[in-house]
Amino acid sequence: MNRSTAQPKTVPAGARLLKPFERFIHVEASSGTVLLLAAMIALVWANSPWAGSYHALWEMPLTLGIGALVVTESLHFWINDGLMTIFFLVVGLEIRRELHEGTLSSVRAMALPAAAAFGGIVMPAVIYLLLNHDPELRAGWAVPTATDIAFAVGVLALLGKRVPMALRVLLLALAIIDDIAAILIIALFYSKAIEPLALLVTASGIGLVFLFQRLGLRTAWPYVLPGAVIWVGMFKAGVHPSISGVLCGLLTPVAPAFATENPLGRAALALQKFSDRLRGGRRDPESLLPPFRELRDAQLGMLSPVVRVQAALHPWVAFGIMPLFALANAGVPLTGGAIWGDGAWSLYAGIVGGLVLGKPLGVMCATYLAVRMGWCVLPEGVGWRGIGLVACLAGIGFTMSIFIANLAFAAGDRLTQATFAVLVASTLAGIIGLLLGRFLLPVRGMDSASTHEAGVTS
Repeated sequence: MNRSTAQPKTVPAGARLLKPFERFIHVEASSGTVLLLAAMIALVWANSPWAGSYHALWEMPLTLGIGALVVTESLHFWINDGLMTIFFLVVGLEIRRELHEGTLSSVRAMALPAAAAFGGIVMPAVIYLLLNHDPELRAGWAVPTATDIAFAVGVLALLGKRVPMALRVLLLALAIIDDIAAILIIALFYSKAIEPLALLVTASGIGLVFLFQRLGLRTAWPYVLPGAVIWVGMFKAGVHPSISGVLCGLLTPVAPAFATENPLGRAALALQKFSDRLRGGRRDPESLLPPFRELRDAQLGMLSPVVRVQAALHPWVAFGIMPLFALANAGVPLTGGAIWGDGAWSLYAGIVGGLVLGKPLGVMCATYLAVRMGWCVLPEGVGWRGIGLVACLAGIGFTMSIFIANLAFAAGDRLTQATFAVLVASTLAGIIGLLLGRFLLPVRGMDSASTHEAGVTS
């Protein structure tokens, strides 16, 4: 797709006007509260006299499909493998946008969060594997390697002006790279034996995406069909179908729909036509509809598809899909043999130790090594106190950790124990992060915060 000389000026202006980063942070911070509430409801429900109804609800069979393509699975399956695909689509869209124009758009900007994320993945996995030697338990090595953006950003929001914007950006970048690593781990280590023929179905879905883009289809709805084809192809191939969401996100164009002319000019021309027809007394729908369509086309051209689709889906994911996932997965019984069965203590030690201790230790050590080696520098206004806070908050695994636990362990005692461990570890990491933030980062305005943090950088 060719770009005019005016287009690069228009796209950044529109992006700055809508402030996608601030909107993303705000939605994540707000959704953390809803996510916590959903998890608490699940815990109370699963340990109440109505616990039977909780488990019966999620095991209820649900059939979806058209004609011969029919799949019957439990409601729990459709939430974890179906709706969570949309969650991964939003993750893929955010990765695509950040790689194009955000914190991951250059090697220099990417170096620090990449080093921090690498340490935060390796150290928890090592701790877990050192504490769990049973082959059944070792399958959960990736559970303590994830970071939950919503909860982590939510804790930062509670700290208010104590936290400089550069620190929020760093946490977001670290969490995004963490998500990339989690996606690769799921694809490489938690997929079944690959069926090559089924991958042809996935390839045909990808081909449909490129065809629709070539035909100039700018609205999102037509792409539901190839997205569904990609999902079915991956499901049949043995690759976890949630990866299809990430793939669709990465295929979404980052350039606006109109790359050959100025969309602002088109919008102004459409408004002029609309005004002229009103002044001329032409108020019938047939006369007013064409300029309305031109105005809508100009609106589509002002923002890239990746920004528009992410802005449309993100609130639904943050306030609908993620809380529903928490409601369906966080309800673990706190009494009986399931929680305290054989091997439970090493599993708890591996997950809780990995998230609460391994994550901060890995992030801090890797960051310190990268800075000392000269591979990167700390952002302006961010010191080691801020890095320590980010390192602690990285231990909030929750959504992605529970998701990986569902892949690592079959439904039963092990999954119950792993989920309970993730809940405990995420709660501890959040409390520790909040207390450290209040202790290490005193109340001050944004400007003085940057100055103070810069003073402790060395």
